[in-house]
Amino acid sequence: MRKWIAVVAVLVAAGAAALWWQSAGGREDPRAATFRSQPSSGHYAPIATRALDPEPLTVAEIFPGDSVTSGETTMVSKGTEVLTDCAEAVWGGAQSAVAGCSQAMRAHYLTSDGRVWGQFLIVNLADSAAADRFVAALKDGGFVRPAPGTPEGFDASRSWAQARALGHYATVSWVAPVGAGGRVDLTHPQLAVDSLSLAIQKRLV
Repeated sequence: MRKWIAVVAVLVAAGAAALWWQSAGGREDPRAATFRSQPSSGHYAPIATRALDPEPLTVAEIFPGDSVTSGETTMVSKGTEVLTDCAEAVWGGAQSAVAGCSQAMRAHYLTSDGRVWGQFLIVNLADSAAADRFVAALKDGGFVRPAPGTPEGFDASRSWAQARALGHYATVSWVAPVGAGGRVDLTHPQLAVDSLSLAIQKRLV
């Protein structure tokens, strides 16, 4: 009987450790602890479908500089990517939500002191309904993957993310503290990374 109790205790401890590992951001496919989303609106009617807006996105268009800034916070670019297989950028139910995606573009950033990491992802979908489905899928059916080169110490358990459907595009900005430490204010890092979404406004004119 004692042997069985010992086995159960070990299994419970292992399960608790696994749960802690996931909540601490150590899981293979982490997600943001705080997530906000926004569906598309009539404002984006001119780019509601790829047929209305057929030109592919370019790196220069979406990532025009080497950094993004909000207030006194500057996030420095650590690399950009163009993915032809959009499913590579996401996991879980979000993979089926990118069906029909023609391109995904991703960049990641770091503050000069190395304390905050940020990532921006944009996907080019067939229409605004598909963009809305993708954003909805991120709530609990999957999430985006961290870009290659993301610091090992990035803490998903304290991270914030914002997803937007903008016509037939969808964007995800995601920021997180790096390493152990006290409270880190992610407000300006989030605003800095999310400002890359503004590039889509130029497609409305």
